[in-house]
Amino acid sequence: MPGKKEPGPSVKDAEMYEALRDDGASKEKAARIANAAAAEGRSTVGERGGEATDYDDRTVEELRERAAELDIEGRSQMSKDELIEALRHH
Repeated sequence: MPGKKEPGPSVKDAEMYEALRDDGASKEKAARIANAAAAEGRSTVGERGGEATDYDDRTVEELRERAAELDIEGRSQMSKDELIEALRHH
């Protein structure tokens, strides 16, 4: 992987980790999914999937609640677009 930093020894599926990071997943989320895929198999993890709604479909209040769960600073002053950006890059 030229120009890319290795994710570290705790990540068991580096290829999946990098793909998730390239798609905008946080380091924590990418590592969690990559490690689950390595332990259980990619197809098993893929079938599980998530049921979260798209950030664009949520209200500002719902976005602020999620930002509070993640302890994102300055969330009370952020616009909807700023909240979405902060949540996607947390």
